[in-house]
Amino acid sequence: MDFERIQEITKEVEQILSESPKRFRHSLGVADTAMCLAACHGADISAAYVAGILHDNAKYIDYDEQIKMCDDLGIEISATERANPYLLHAKVGAYIASERFGIKDKSITEAIKWHTTGKPAMSKMDMIIFIADYIEPMRYKANNLAEVRRLAFKDLETTVLQILGDTLDMLKAKGRSIDSMTQTAYDYYKSKLS
Repeated sequence: MDFERIQEITKEVEQILSESPKRFRHSLGVADTAMCLAACHGADISAAYVAGILHDNAKYIDYDEQIKMCDDLGIEISATERANPYLLHAKVGAYIASERFGIKDKSITEAIKWHTTGKPAMSKMDMIIFIADYIEPMRYKANNLAEVRRLAFKDLETTVLQILGDTLDMLKAKGRSIDSMTQTAYDYYKSKLS
């Protein structure tokens, strides 16, 4: 993707998220972190930037509207996602990236789709966006963040396992719902890396 198109996408995302400058700064942080991870791990840095800048493009859409969009478009919604619609922005965002922004590169749209829950056997780009969303410089509340940031530039799969484990621990401690895909992804990487 050429530089001019990347600039256009960035400006459009800034407009979409204009009511939440903090969300746009987060998206820029994810895009920049994703580029660094892509450079480190031999992935396409332009694709990583685009996936990062677009990963939260559906955050501004009301939860009821996201559910309706998924129902109308035939996008599968798990019981956990229906009960916790804040999770749907990833799937809706992948659709918007394709339809509104014209992103036809599946590595980008799939990375957007799975950046919240993760999934088993993620591609390199999936892992980069999943990790970048967790470690970008504006983040500061996650457990083991310094260790995860260090690990991210050494081993993507081990980092994904750490993030999934920490996320599951946090959700359990807070008594929050756990999406089955997050648990399935954790089990997959735990088994693979054991």
